[in-house]
Amino acid sequence: MRQIYNKKLLFPAIFLLMITIGIKVYSTLTFPHITDWNYRHLQMIDKKRETFSFAVFGDNKNSITTFDNLIKKLNSEDVLFAIDIGDLVEDGEREKFRFFINQIRHSDKPLLTAIGNHELRENGRGTYYNLFGRFYYSFTVGDAYFIVLDDANEYNLDPWQMQWLKEQLEKSLKYKYRFVFMHVPLFDPRTEGLRIAHNLKDIKLAKHLNRLFDKYNITMLFASHIHAYYRGVWGRTPYIITGGAGAELVGTDPEHDFYHYIKVTVGDAGVSYEVKRVKSPDLEIIDRLAHDVWIYIYAFFVLHYLDVILVILLIYLILTIRSMRRGRARL
Repeated sequence: MRQIYNKKLLFPAIFLLMITIGIKVYSTLTFPHITDWNYRHLQMIDKKRETFSFAVFGDNKNSITTFDNLIKKLNSEDVLFAIDIGDLVEDGEREKFRFFINQIRHSDKPLLTAIGNHELRENGRGTYYNLFGRFYYSFTVGDAYFIVLDDANEYNLDPWQMQWLKEQLEKSLKYKYRFVFMHVPLFDPRTEGLRIAHNLKDIKLAKHLNRLFDKYNITMLFASHIHAYYRGVWGRTPYIITGGAGAELVGTDPEHDFYHYIKVTVGDAGVSYEVKRVKSPDLEIIDRLAHDVWIYIYAFFVLHYLDVILVILLIYLILTIRSMRRGRARL
């Protein structure tokens, strides 16, 4: 009987097929089975504490080494909880969320999240909701009121969220301290005047929110999106931009461009803010690229495994036909 396959190519083809199928099966069987992450972690916070500390950071974007160092340093802190205010992942593919979840599982503190613009890529909004829950929410600890917003689209807050925000701000007046968290800042502190840069694209909305926060005497507005550290005041609203959790830094200014998180301490005497620097590899860019390549390759195989299998089979078929033709030509 005539041989209809190429023995030399059969083993490599089977090997590649087994790797592809294995990655997909492994991903399916081991993907974290979590829902309502934020709700469950909120239940872990002691809401009756009057004096406490919490940590704020943003823009890790699937950083491996630097963000791992942040989590380790955070575990040594006396903080009640932490909040990551967006750009948790490079994009919204499920496998990118896998890497993030496996990292924050090493945190021994309750860890809350806000949604960032990078979570919206690759149709990631639905994945974020399935894993972490509501896009905006509020909670209280002691005499402090916390409001977490969703401005991930970089343009606006939908009418329902705007109405909800006004209601929450009204409720917050019963509390001594009011903290608001959003991913995209109202304005970009690196620009002169109220111009569009790495901030909300609708300046009219940004000004409206600023007036609203002024009216309700917000204790501190936290944002990220800009991969650096800035602190200042917009109108009468003090703000901190903390985008140094592991994503690529935007500059080299030692006063602003460094990896960090913010430790906030709340007590009867007031609120204090401490910038905590985080160690990163000497060749951070190379370290990040090396990890990013692996993450993207892994995610590609999981997402496009059927395409990969078809390509492997097609290449094997083409090479086999060519080999058969060469064999006939020698006869």
